[in-house]
Amino acid sequence: MARGAPGGGPDRARCAALRRRLLAWYRANARDLPWRRTRDPYRIWLSEIMLQQTRVKTVRPYYDRFTRAFPRVEDLAAAGAGEVLKLWEGLGYYSRARHLLEAARWVVREGGGRFPETAAELVGLPGVGRYTAGAIASIAFGERAPVLDGNVKRVLARLFLVREPVDEGATEARLWTLAAALVSPRAPGDSNQALMELGARVCRPRRPDCTVCPVRALCRARAAGEAEALPARRAARRALPHHEIVAAAIGRNGRYLFGQRPLGGLLGGLWEFPGGKVERGEAHAEALVRELREELGVETAVGARIASLEHAYSHFRITLHLHRARISRGRPVPRFHTELKWLLPAQFDRYAFPAATRRLLAVLGRAKTGAKR
Repeated sequence: MARGAPGGGPDRARCAALRRRLLAWYRANARDLPWRRTRDPYRIWLSEIMLQQTRVKTVRPYYDRFTRAFPRVEDLAAAGAGEVLKLWEGLGYYSRARHLLEAARWVVREGGGRFPETAAELVGLPGVGRYTAGAIASIAFGERAPVLDGNVKRVLARLFLVREPVDEGATEARLWTLAAALVSPRAPGDSNQALMELGARVCRPRRPDCTVCPVRALCRARAAGEAEALPARRAARRALPHHEIVAAAIGRNGRYLFGQRPLGGLLGGLWEFPGGKVERGEAHAEALVRELREELGVETAVGARIASLEHAYSHFRITLHLHRARISRGRPVPRFHTELKWLLPAQFDRYAFPAATRRLLAVLGRAKTGAKR
């Protein structure tokens, strides 16, 4: 695209001015975050994986706990999946935790504990995409590699007046080009973090604070009065599907039965009450008897409901109902789960549970009567 062309191509002089202003603002206003006090690629990688689709405020305590438990990549590589998932519990998107462990073991096994140093090589690690690879390469190794996450897309769409939907392939390719043009050759890590920081704190999705923006004079969306209208998307998101889920608190001698979800799927490796989805036309008790027969190979008598709660995942919502239940015939075997365990309430804190299950455990703990055989 020609210099100064309508729509905001990567005008070299303008991009240089943007880089200077963003860097000056970032160095004066950057939040003091623990992963910004180091150039250790292990800790930067850890923080970037945790920050995927997660707010800084939420990540900080998890990062602190992880780095205390696993100060080096070798320590993480030597950990068991259960230990890692337990430390991750509550952070969500659990595939990230499994990818962390896979990647750490690869780095130790194949790299002798040394991380790949370029974005092109980092993309080969489990759980590392183009954005994360660019962030690690630029911050830890000084490579002039761009980043493009949701915050950066929003900033670029406004700075360069990109009216096309940012979730279209051609627009995203253009945004990567613009992001690359804004990477400082002398401080690539800082310039990338400046874009991310601006999007998180100033150029917000709603009510962007243009009055304090360090690049407001160069923002084409602000000049056109369109800052809050951008970025554009193809269409409004569809309502999330909703499912009714039933689960069983099966008690025996003060213990409750839990199953560990298969590692490869949703919430892989976490422990849960057995149960499943209510099919169309089924009553809750009927669905739970069927699910327990399919999952455990047992016949059950379903008792009173203990609790119901709402929970949202990235692509669907659930209403989860926990009932007391008693095995009337058979011995439970793991037909769906990788393993079954009878746990005392005192043991619950040793295992990693999904957030919804953890909420049910709190309700169960407040109940005065336990299920009996």
